[in-house]
Amino acid sequence: MSKLHIDSVTKSYGSKTILKDVYISCETGKIVALLGPIGSGKSTLLQIVFGTVKGDSQFIKFNDQVLTKQSDRREKIAYLSQNSMFPRNIKIRNLIPLFCNDADTQKLFNSDFIKPLLDRTMKNLSGGERKLVEVLTIIHSNAEFILLEEPFIGLSPILTEKVTKIIKEMSKEKGFIISDFNTQETIKISDEIYFLSNTHLKQIKDLRELQQHYYLPKNI
Repeated sequence: MSKLHIDSVTKSYGSKTILKDVYISCETGKIVALLGPIGSGKSTLLQIVFGTVKGDSQFIKFNDQVLTKQSDRREKIAYLSQNSMFPRNIKIRNLIPLFCNDADTQKLFNSDFIKPLLDRTMKNLSGGERKLVEVLTIIHSNAEFILLEEPFIGLSPILTEKVTKIIKEMSKEKGFIISDFNTQETIKISDEIYFLSNTHLKQIKDLRELQQHYYLPKNI
């Protein structure tokens, strides 16, 4: 079992504090939900964990190794941004091997979802098809920890259900931190729930506690 430990994360932009002394952890075999309103700092936190944004203070450790540079994260942490991040002019069959080992590349090539898209480029896919390729590729990448930002946006309800099942299956060997406004689907597959608001991160026990934070309607 591997562990990703994130502690003492603080980040400000000018006079505005986004994150203050944030702590969160994840282990392989677990799915962690990261919830919060728009602009609460979820994207910033994931980018700090991945290493593309530097916190004012931060302590990030993979097992016994403190991660200080983005190169330290290689094959340890993979990140799917809410914005399209893959090259647009490369065929899908040439794109997937950039992220996945031979076995997982072949697994995706044989997937009913990916097989029809292999000879197309990202720029020629619909928004939902692009999202599906990105999510499945990152999930099957070599990293032990997967950070997913809005993985379900643009997916039909049927595809969302199938992707959540794949995430659940892959979580037997990997750890996931998932941020998505499809709150109920995210919570459904998560082992732990965290709520980020007003610069602070709080662990949540159940849906009722989210309703008390006015994040969910009381009739759910």
